[in-house]
Amino acid sequence: MNAAQYPLGKIHYFFRKADHARWQQMQSKRHILRSQLGFTDHTSSRPQACQGCIHYHGVAYGYTQEARTTLICGFHPYGWQGGQDCPDWQGASDR
Repeated sequence: MNAAQYPLGKIHYFFRKADHARWQQMQSKRHILRSQLGFTDHTSSRPQACQGCIHYHGVAYGYTQEARTTLICGFHPYGWQGGQDCPDWQGASDR
């Protein structure tokens, strides 16, 4: 990509960089505020059966809020639904 194809590329880059810096600063302030208010423990978004499993993925896919779906793992895309212990659970030391 050269300047003739996209003349505002550098400006766009600097705006994105500044926006990211503002976002990072806000996240830092939120973290400090939470620690000052006593919210030191962070609740996990992992399902209970997936705690410590190496197969956990947990990334949300989709472009809109309505279409967003979280992929829990390759074996059980929506998480283990059949009781306490997942039959495919594997810890880091089980490799």
